[in-house]
Amino acid sequence: MNSIYALSDKSSIYSPALLFYKDLIQRNLAVALEIAGGPQRLRPHVKTHKTREIVYLELQASITKHKCATLAEAEMLASCGAADVFLAYNLVGPNCQRMARLVQTYPQTRFAVQADDAGAVRALSDAMQRAGQTVDVLLDLDVGQHRTGIAPGGEALALYEQIARLPGLRPGGLHVYDGHNHQESFEERQAAVQRMLDPVLALRDALDRKGLAVSRLVCGGTPTFPVFARMDLPGLECAPGTCFLHDHGYGSRFPDMSGFTPAALLLTRVISRPTPTRITFDLGYKAVASDPPAGKRCVLLDVPEYQAVLQNEEHLVVETPAADRFKPGDEVLAIPTHICPTCAMHRFAHVIEGGRVTGKWDIVARDRVLTV
Repeated sequence: MNSIYALSDKSSIYSPALLFYKDLIQRNLAVALEIAGGPQRLRPHVKTHKTREIVYLELQASITKHKCATLAEAEMLASCGAADVFLAYNLVGPNCQRMARLVQTYPQTRFAVQADDAGAVRALSDAMQRAGQTVDVLLDLDVGQHRTGIAPGGEALALYEQIARLPGLRPGGLHVYDGHNHQESFEERQAAVQRMLDPVLALRDALDRKGLAVSRLVCGGTPTFPVFARMDLPGLECAPGTCFLHDHGYGSRFPDMSGFTPAALLLTRVISRPTPTRITFDLGYKAVASDPPAGKRCVLLDVPEYQAVLQNEEHLVVETPAADRFKPGDEVLAIPTHICPTCAMHRFAHVIEGGRVTGKWDIVARDRVLTV
């Protein structure tokens, strides 16, 4: 096992448990700032860690702009003193009223949301107007993933004009998320981003000719962060999410992100040796994200030549010729393949500093509702 994950005493940690290595998180934060070229070009996403303490680390590093996916995450950010919070999610139904209450509750924070539909924009305007509040609205552009957004073009221009006209709303720029761009080759990723951006920049020019300000372009996620960071575009903000904690999924696929180190691990224990070549751990898919295929959901450290053969809610069974080296109670560390949903499965993370447990950080925003 890499010595950076050494832990002197695990006896007080119930398993399965989430561990945050604070020094590694700070190192990853510094790497992200270097790639971005400074805090002014960085709008990190909090959906991965969902913790106040990491937000405080970001604020201490002069990061003033933040991105999130839920109203609870937006509230957590505002409660930490974040000055600029972008909720990158389409608000519908009662969430429009919740957003108005959030803006009212935290006047020191400038909030922004995204939209891609005329009816939803009108509903948001009505809610903000009734509350006597105003919120920035970024136009969510569909640049190829076809998950949310409106394609760059005439309809997008008309919707941005509508946002500018409606009371309670301010046109806040363009949201350009390209979750479909995860080519392992940096050059291929870079070429795909450039092709995708051409109609986006044409839309921005058209809006500018109409006198409609496009103050920012919030672009990309973790895979395309290094691509956007090399660009010199007015108002560009890079929005990686995973890199502060990092995980095996990104680390194994993108060589250009080798500067980041997995900083969130799982502690698991052997609970059974049902056959001479099998070990069962207490690491089911209620403790580690199950969106990668079975058998690829984590990497067990210091378990040689193993193959995951079975995973249930509370069990992970592996085959290994070294099974006789392990007995029930033995502790093993695992690197999650996808850390974002893994964090949301745990109420808190044990904080590790200098090889010791020094505290706990609550995963506050795993809940959908805090107070608003």
